[in-house]
This record gives sequence, C-alpha cells and structure tokens, in this order.
Amino acid sequence: TPMYFFISNLAFLEIWFTSSTTIKLLVILSSGRRTISLSSCFAQSYFYFALGGTEMGLLVVMSFDRYVAICQPLHYAAVMKWQLCTQLLVAAWVIGFTLSSSRLVLLSKLTFCGPNKIHHFFCDNAPLFKLSCSDTSLLWKADSLFISFVVLGSLCLVLVSYMCVFHCILHMPSASGRKKAFATCSSHLITLAIAY
Repeated sequence: TPMYFFISNLAFLEIWFTSSTTIKLLVILSSGRRTISLSSCFAQSYFYFALGGTEMGLLVVMSFDRYVAICQPLHYAAVMKWQLCTQLLVAAWVIGFTLSSSRLVLLSKLTFCGPNKIHHFFCDNAPLFKLSCSDTSLLWKADSLFISFVVLGSLCLVLVSYMCVFHCILHMPSASGRKKAFATCSSHLITLAIAY
C-alpha cells in the first residue's frame, strides 16, 4: 500500500510539473502571444524547479520503500507505517520548495536592461542570466549547488539504496524469489531511468 501511495503522489506531482511549462506553450501556440511578464517568468521558473526538486526527493523516498520491501520484508509493515510515509512525503515537498525559494530570492535581485527577449517558451536560468545587467556569477554558483544537491544527491541516495537491493536479491536462495524481487523493482527502475 505505501508503494501505491507514493506512486499516486508521483502522478499528482507530474501533472503539476508538466503543467508548469506546457500551459505557457499552449498559450503561445493558440494565441500567438509570445510575451510573459517578469513576475510570471519567475513564477514559472520557481514552480518548475520546486516541483522538479520534489520529484527527485520523492524518487529517493520510493527507492527507500523498495529497499525496505526487499531487504527487510518481514519488517516492512512495522517500518513503513502511514506516519513515516506521510513524513517522508512531506519532507520531499518541503525540501523541493525550500531549495527553489532560495533560488527565487537570488533571481529577484537581478536587474534587467536592454533587449528583453527570451527565445524559449520556458523561463530557464541561462536565458534569464544573459538578459541581466547584474553580475550573475553568484547565481551560476547557486544553480550549480542546487543541481548538485538535488539531482546528484538524490541520484547517489537512489544508487546506494538499489545497490543494497541488488545485493539482497543476488543472495536470495530461490530463483523465483529473485525474479519476484526484480519484478517489484522494474517499474521504479524504469521511472528512475526516465527521470534521470
């Protein structure tokens, strides 16, 4: 049941994550109106990165769930209680939005001058930095730190979790047990491959 709880939250998150950029794309395609205000641009960027960071956190939580399910199956019900599942889910959301909030504070300190055209439907950092008259070196460093912490940090945690899972699977005595354990992990591994 916790697995389905996390999957349903991932599906809910993905709807909002894709909507953060596709709504503007649809407006551009349908109306031809290619302008966006600076505040809308910052909001789009904020939600895109906040929801993306939350997705990475949720993928870590899901890999922990798979670790407990395969490496400690007899303790699974005792460990993965609703309270812990909810706390892990809330932590993923809080971390994603908190880290993105710090980025938004740094973005809001930029000043813009000259041509104000971005040739994208998405307000990504690189085009915004090119438009700025301010020194963006601190923002480049902050973005590198954000990407390192969120993407690489979550990837490392997922890899450690799955290394333990594969170690447990390879030491299972029965072939049917190994096959069932790999089947349990396959959908999450596919999701991870697509996400990363």
